[in-house]
Amino acid sequence: MNIFVYSDESGVMDNQHEDYFIFAGLVFLDKNQRDERIRMYLNAESAIRKKTKCSDTEELKATRISNKNKGKLLRSLNADNKFAFVVNLNRVNGSVFQSKKHKQRFLDYVFKVGLKKHLEYLIKQGQILPSEVEHIYIFVDEHTTATNGIYELREGIENELKIGTFNMDYNLFYPPIFPRMGSLQLKYCNSCKVTLIRAADIVANRVYWMAKDNLLDEIDHKIHIIKFP
Repeated sequence: MNIFVYSDESGVMDNQHEDYFIFAGLVFLDKNQRDERIRMYLNAESAIRKKTKCSDTEELKATRISNKNKGKLLRSLNADNKFAFVVNLNRVNGSVFQSKKHKQRFLDYVFKVGLKKHLEYLIKQGQILPSEVEHIYIFVDEHTTATNGIYELREGIENELKIGTFNMDYNLFYPPIFPRMGSLQLKYCNSCKVTLIRAADIVANRVYWMAKDNLLDEIDHKIHIIKFP
């Protein structure tokens, strides 16, 4: 089994002007299923382009289309595994916001721990058998992240999923969930070129506004919500 993860963000990591920051996206456990979703999502986008007369070169990001069309795209993902890591910025330690490096380290922590929790959730549901996981491919919306930053995030995720982590403060070891897996690949992508990054953007935008309106508890159960801190 190969696992494919697509993720995007919504909100800004700024506790002076924002209340929430969101990572959200989709997980596919089969390449054929992933490829079929790409075809279906492109068809949904094409239908919206025809109705709104958008050009083929205009990216259908959540910030550029109507709520009605966002709803159509979100409904096209009803059958898929969706996740959202919701950060309540008002509850984050103030020291995190003192530098870009601190903020990035915190966001890396949220992403790697959130991803582990979501995959554990799929294991409990019987959708993933840990011994059968061979490779994991993670695609996230591109950032102005330095090469070493990308490497550190990939290494952090690999530690959570394949190697295990050790908390020296409490002398605790957290075992990996896929100790037999092979490679883990992390790639930053241009959403213009990667269909499912645009799909992840739609999910992230939906969760962001539900959080802003204090409606997270009413969100579609098909989106697995994990809250931080």
